[in-house]
Amino acid sequence: MRIFLLILALFLSACGKEAPKANVNIGSIAPTFQTFRADGGAEHFPAAYFGKPLVIRFWADWCKYCEGEMKAIETVYQANKGKLQVLAINAGQDKATINAFIKKIGVTYPALLDENSAIARSYGVVGLPTTFFIDSKGIVRGKIVGEADEATFARHVQELLQ
Repeated sequence: MRIFLLILALFLSACGKEAPKANVNIGSIAPTFQTFRADGGAEHFPAAYFGKPLVIRFWADWCKYCEGEMKAIETVYQANKGKLQVLAINAGQDKATINAFIKKIGVTYPALLDENSAIARSYGVVGLPTTFFIDSKGIVRGKIVGEADEATFARHVQELLQ
């Protein structure tokens, strides 16, 4: 009887309401999402970007490395404009904070809202910054967790565009 109760307790403890954690890595299909741009308008991934290589950057203004790296991404984005799209998804901050930061650093690629971090969780983001490189078929071809320089971004983008 004790074994039955132990098994029942283990089974019930495994039936929590929290969804399993995402594990999006190289070779994974990029999760879909809908959200709003910080400057207005809706974004639908992958529908709006199907057939185009895409870089998705998760960030926040308090992130120590995000500002410099977002500027580095801007340089790579400008050098590959028309061949590549970049989306900067803010994890957990409001529209006013996002817009003020984007204006301060002067990047031109879209900043998207993820105020409750649902998109970040669907991608399995555990730290900021995190960047995903997604091919034209929606498959993750590269991933950077943490700090990286402009040369690293450029190398990942060139691999994505080949």
